[in-house]
Amino acid sequence: MMGDKIPEYLHNKSNNLKMILFTALFALLFINLFQPFGSRDWYPDLSDIKYFAYSSLIILTGMLVVVISRTILITYSKKHDILKWHYAVCIFCEIIAMSIFYTLFSVLLPKDGSSREISEIFRQSLFNTALVLLLPYSISWLFFSWKEKSSILEDMELGKSKNKQSKSLIAFHDEKGDLKISVTLENLLYIESADNYATIYYINKSNRSHYMIRNSLKWIEENLTEDTPLIRCHRSYIVNLDRVKILKKEKSGIVLELDAEATPNIPVSKTYYDSFMKKFSRYSV
Repeated sequence: MMGDKIPEYLHNKSNNLKMILFTALFALLFINLFQPFGSRDWYPDLSDIKYFAYSSLIILTGMLVVVISRTILITYSKKHDILKWHYAVCIFCEIIAMSIFYTLFSVLLPKDGSSREISEIFRQSLFNTALVLLLPYSISWLFFSWKEKSSILEDMELGKSKNKQSKSLIAFHDEKGDLKISVTLENLLYIESADNYATIYYINKSNRSHYMIRNSLKWIEENLTEDTPLIRCHRSYIVNLDRVKILKKEKSGIVLELDAEATPNIPVSKTYYDSFMKKFSRYSV
């Protein structure tokens, strides 16, 4: 598991910059507001302003370690894969380096601080540094992960939407393959064939319109009916099931009434009855 590659968002330049800024702000507020491990008592003679100045100097200077570390990480990632154990070692080195820096700072400055053993300072600085780095790091990782997953979901939804839109627009080509007309499914009524021509009937601005192309109904059936509500119901007709208002049986056979005015009834022949009813049943309540 530690040999797996880290997600791209962990070595992304923009994300690392945001994480560094967030970590610096978090550390500044955390140390000055909560004063972990009684750090304020180490310098009892310092005023609050001086304590804030010293802590800010420690944090900002210490963050240079993180900046250098992340710069190396981003540069390395351009030519090599960053594994999880590489990333863990990087963070461990950041904590150690910042702890050493804080220890040296505490020993040398300020002069009016209480006397403490170097080993105690280093131990406390390890706790402090791990806390102020790992907490904002964890929050940043969770945020970046959530953001990436949200982006993936949005892309999936956009892809579905585009796919749905592409399916809802039916493109009719002539026998040479040239696009002649595209009609949305909701406006398409039926297609009628006559010899080597097909006439597309559709609604345009609330009126029934038609457009003739040179192509066979067989070609339209083979290419445009599989994933759409279009179905061949007669040797001369393909109908849009979404526009069928009434299906009824008469002496002459099954006929379809569409939901558009001035539209003739469409017959269902015995040849296409079974395939028509099978698809019609999927569109029936």
